Amino acid sequence: MTASFFGDTAVLTGRTLRHVTRSLDTVITTVITPVAMMLMFVYVFGGAIDTESASYVNYMLPGILLITIASGVSYTAYRLFTDLQSGIFERFQSLPIARSGVLWAHVVTSLVANLISLVIVVGVALLMGFRTGAGVPAWLAVAGILFLFTLALTWIAVIPGLSAASVEGAGAFAYPLIFLPFISSAFVPTQTMPGPVRRFAEHQPATSIVDTIRDLFAQRPVGDDIWAALAWCVGILVVAYVLAMAAYRRKIA
Repeated sequence: MTASFFGDTAVLTGRTLRHVTRSLDTVITTVITPVAMMLMFVYVFGGAIDTESASYVNYMLPGILLITIASGVSYTAYRLFTDLQSGIFERFQSLPIARSGVLWAHVVTSLVANLISLVIVVGVALLMGFRTGAGVPAWLAVAGILFLFTLALTWIAVIPGLSAASVEGAGAFAYPLIFLPFISSAFVPTQTMPGPVRRFAEHQPATSIVDTIRDLFAQRPVGDDIWAALAWCVGILVVAYVLAMAAYRRKIA
């Protein structure tokens, strides 16, 4: 990567960020869904779920954070798709700029937009009674895991953004990602699930990430969960990046 790449990416990121600030409804929509889920689960279902000593808002917040990210990255696919349809990619190719900078601009914009959404969701959780004695190192660890998870899902979003045939198709990929935390330890202990569902829940990415974040907030030893969480995030990121770049090369060839 050269200085030109970073400079071009910074300029193009400024462009996509301006699009976000001009349509704040996308950020609001991204936040409304997880906040509504949090309100419903805490005040409607929370009393019926046994989480031992933890308050239910503390228990389910990690899962809500993953849903917030999954909801947010759908707009990355949408923005990328609309850029392609507008012909802006062809105009960028005629300029002396780093070609991959166009994709990275959308990725960085996704990271910024999702950070804003996550901060808002945590703020609402605090108003609902979320409390943690976690220190700065634990918060940094949580931020690092969420950063990797956002980066991995964003590169997944790039693939349909480049290859979808319609706006609806570009955003539809996010639905399985949004529902994945529901079949995990995010909202109920996996021990309460029937055999096949329990086995899937215990060996899918969301569970290890949720358990790690929950232990960090609760100041408990994270054990092997953190390594599983990191392995899932890095593995998904590498595969998604390779596939996204291959799709990009086919698109601009």
